[in-house]
Amino acid sequence: MNRRFSWVVALLVVLVSGALMGLLGGGESDSQSPVAVPASSESARADAARAQLPGGDQVPAILVVTRTDSAPLSPADLEAVDAARTRLLASAGAGEAGPPPQVSEDGQAAVATVPLSADLSGFDLTDKVKEMRDAAADGLPADLQAQVTGGPAFGADIANSFSGANFTLLAVTAAVVALLLIITYRSPVLWLVPLLVIGFADRVAAVIGSAVAELFGMTPDGSTAGITSVLVFGAGTNYALLLISRYREELGRNNSHREALDIAVRRAGPAIIASNATVVLALLTLLFASAPSTRSLGVQAAAGLVVAAVFVLLVLPPALALFGRKLFWPFIPQVGAQALTDRGVWHRIASAVARRPAVVAVISIGGLAVLCTGLFATPVGLSQTEQFRVQAESVSGFDTLSEHFPSGLTDPARVIASADRSAEVQRAITETPGVVSAFPAGPEADGLTQWSVVLAADPASDEAFDTIDALRDSVHQADPDALVGGSDATARDAAGAAGHDRAVVIPAILVVVLVVLYVLLRSALAPLVLVGVTVLSSVAALGLGGWASVHLFGFPALDNTAPLYAFLFLVALGVDYTIFLVTRAREETPEHGTRDGIVRAVSATGAVISSAGIVLAAVFCVLGVLPLIVLTQVGIIVGLGILLDTFLVRTVIIPALFTLIGPKIWWPALREETRSVER
Repeated sequence: MNRRFSWVVALLVVLVSGALMGLLGGGESDSQSPVAVPASSESARADAARAQLPGGDQVPAILVVTRTDSAPLSPADLEAVDAARTRLLASAGAGEAGPPPQVSEDGQAAVATVPLSADLSGFDLTDKVKEMRDAAADGLPADLQAQVTGGPAFGADIANSFSGANFTLLAVTAAVVALLLIITYRSPVLWLVPLLVIGFADRVAAVIGSAVAELFGMTPDGSTAGITSVLVFGAGTNYALLLISRYREELGRNNSHREALDIAVRRAGPAIIASNATVVLALLTLLFASAPSTRSLGVQAAAGLVVAAVFVLLVLPPALALFGRKLFWPFIPQVGAQALTDRGVWHRIASAVARRPAVVAVISIGGLAVLCTGLFATPVGLSQTEQFRVQAESVSGFDTLSEHFPSGLTDPARVIASADRSAEVQRAITETPGVVSAFPAGPEADGLTQWSVVLAADPASDEAFDTIDALRDSVHQADPDALVGGSDATARDAAGAAGHDRAVVIPAILVVVLVVLYVLLRSALAPLVLVGVTVLSSVAALGLGGWASVHLFGFPALDNTAPLYAFLFLVALGVDYTIFLVTRAREETPEHGTRDGIVRAVSATGAVISSAGIVLAAVFCVLGVLPLIVLTQVGIIVGLGILLDTFLVRTVIIPALFTLIGPKIWWPALREETRSVER
């Protein structure tokens, strides 16, 4: 009856999932660009106010034309530039709008702006920008190069760079997981069962996660979809490894493979549920973030991991039961085989750690502390042109502009203020240090006036941020309701939002993890020790990964969001492994004591934790196939951190600390049982 019920439940899960995929569809979230600033930020409010002004329903795309031989533009070249501008205007549906092309002082470049509908996004935006680029190149002399850049082009290139990238991510992730499962199980068949279950769960999670995010008014995008897929594959594989490892262990004690599987599900299930709950709750702390993409990631990934746990606990066991022991061929577990708790390389390592716990703890913790210092040599903050890991025309076009035109001329800041105070605001703008020039941009409307403000500093630089801060202070004194927007203001607000999110979300993550561990272990000291070590390991990974990103891989700096994402995944997934280890230690301790209990726990879980760690680290490194530098950086940091966590923290530091502290580590939950065994 139980077997039939489990099959009914598994089929029901699969059928409901298939129906949801058919009803909800895939949507266009993969084609959307990340949104880094909240609607309440001043730059976002400035964009909203500007949209209500004449011409505010349009955003400028920028055409820049140069000669391929870097020579000055001839009169014939300028005629070709004007013709290209006319074609772009027709493509954008703008007619004969905007100023004529402007030539740089060195005569080597010409620039023109083309108004584009601000409502375009996703596939529509990428298609329109591609059409404009084709129109610019159509009929252009071979010795001229036309590039389309500006805000719409950046958005289109970010969205377009994800076109097919998530499919590539899925394919590479599946291949990596398959290879590592084959190496782990040394079976030509076994790896297929968990891979197929988790692969289907990933597709279900992608649809459900995006739908849930959209239901709550979130903004899913290509980057959040990619990270969610990696988390589902990585965590789902970890859950499967834990379940199958316990199943294999129980096959050595039971003649019936079904009874062994039932015991494995009962013993491993609580650890999987606790691990899943920890990561899900940690992800939901991202709801406290202000950046829309960060909030969306929390909802998408949390929903995805719930789907992964459901498939591993309800669909995987019936699939394993269908094949029995033969699934492990050629290394089929035999009844009476010596248990992992009493043999193997991990047993020898754990025993060696338990013999000299103080020395091991001091050396290991000291090594992590040294790695933490890498943070001091790691700059944080990427400009708009530094976001891509792939070639993008918007970036190369912007670089061309910077070479030939004064900084800030083609992408000015925007100030919107009350028309009644226009004189005071004009004076406040021009008197702000770092402002080159300011002029009204369009007629007054709805009692508002708009200025275009050219800054002297390079875009998205610290100097530009200082100028934006000073400009805001100045205009707010003249008009408290004035708004400063534009690309530099948006980048400034994005950096501020990222700092706010780190300050709010990181403490929330630690509180959630502590609460879960207290509920799970019912011990006063153990959760504090475990979280303390996990935090130290996470900071060490940030130091090592951040240093490697800048000094080995050559990235200009860490992205503003990389530290928060990396810390979240490292702490949540690190505690994931802690729960695998400590729940087994808690199971062994009443009978064998604290020292032998942790040794037996490491012996039993060492292989599965190391396999799971390698799989998860490899899966996160696969994020490098996605086009944004921030995702590559998160992959590097989390991949290195998981390896540190797997081979140093779980197998060395925690056993050493548990041995040093002794029975008090479990107080008051296992006080009486542990004391009797220790005596």
